[in-house]
Amino acid sequence: MDFTLDDTQQSVRQMAADFVDAEIVPNIRDWDRDESVDPEIVRRLGELGFLGLTIDEQYGGTEVDMLSYALVCEELGRGDSSVRGIVSVSLGLVSKTIAHYGTEDQKRHWLPQLTSGDALGCFALTEPDSGSDAGSLRTRAKRDGDDWILNGEKMFITNGTWAKVALVFARTSDDGGRGITAFLVPTDSDGFTATTIHGKLGLRGQATASLSFQDVRVPDTARLGEVGKGLSIALSALAKGRISVAAGGVGVAQAALNAAVRYSTERTQFGVPIASKQLVQELLADSAVEIESARLLTWRAASLVDAGASSKEITLPSSMAKLVASETAVKVSNNCLQVFGGYGFIDEYPMGKYLRDARVLTLYEGTSQVQKLIIGRALTGIDAM
Repeated sequence: MDFTLDDTQQSVRQMAADFVDAEIVPNIRDWDRDESVDPEIVRRLGELGFLGLTIDEQYGGTEVDMLSYALVCEELGRGDSSVRGIVSVSLGLVSKTIAHYGTEDQKRHWLPQLTSGDALGCFALTEPDSGSDAGSLRTRAKRDGDDWILNGEKMFITNGTWAKVALVFARTSDDGGRGITAFLVPTDSDGFTATTIHGKLGLRGQATASLSFQDVRVPDTARLGEVGKGLSIALSALAKGRISVAAGGVGVAQAALNAAVRYSTERTQFGVPIASKQLVQELLADSAVEIESARLLTWRAASLVDAGASSKEITLPSSMAKLVASETAVKVSNNCLQVFGGYGFIDEYPMGKYLRDARVLTLYEGTSQVQKLIIGRALTGIDAM
């Protein structure tokens, strides 16, 4: 594939880079300490069009390709993974899913709010006892006339306390994965409760929550897609959503490498910059090679979406990109922290934050182990999950 960026892609990438350098990077230490990014950042993301990337203009979107979206996620990841997560979930998992599966009324009601930043969405799939095995979720939706009544719990939900709409996956029958249905639930509904999760290792600035549904009533018009098709909707969203996680991982790794290169040329030991030491250069060189490999895999997956590949066709390349990029982010940020020595261990420098933020990339939207099983299934035709 030819990965020469066209004028639009370069322009979008540069706009994102300028925004990150001016409005995110100067604040990352304070946001990390406060365990919250500035809520005003959501409005700015909407103004710049970053919450509407790939969405039709008639719904307030910014009609660019998937690769442009990945480039923005990479730059946001370079700045702060907590901000990148806001976009990846609200746009990548919620808005795009509404755009693909929603009725015209659902699109016209929710998408303009989501693309402008007037509202955020959260993706309520994971439960306290249901993570990798999403088909075993217990949250239940029961028919009551023209309505549905939801009861259950969700866990580790990004944007959970900030969202105005939750894309909720609930069991509508006991037929395993075929018994799950998707619903668009306003978070101001009676019986809906969101509780912030504090004390996270990384992504401290991100609004991560547990959700509770106690007899939450929604009309059938809130149902997204057909009854019983919820799990396939969720898996389709995640297959493409992993591209934004991969792009964010590349961004975190690039930020760590940039910081380590700067520091190694300024820090002197034994009368010379530490960048002149062979083992330091090895850490930097190895990191640069791994970042570029992860970037190319991510761009390839995004380009397949742009070429019209189906969700099934994108599953393998997106899993490969997510696996490689997330593991690369951990390895590179760890190696680059080593370049800083003891200074990498205090938050005067961002190295510890990069490493902590990178670590979760190997866990959410499918652990590294699950990605390997997906790849193994594609190679052998045997499902080991």
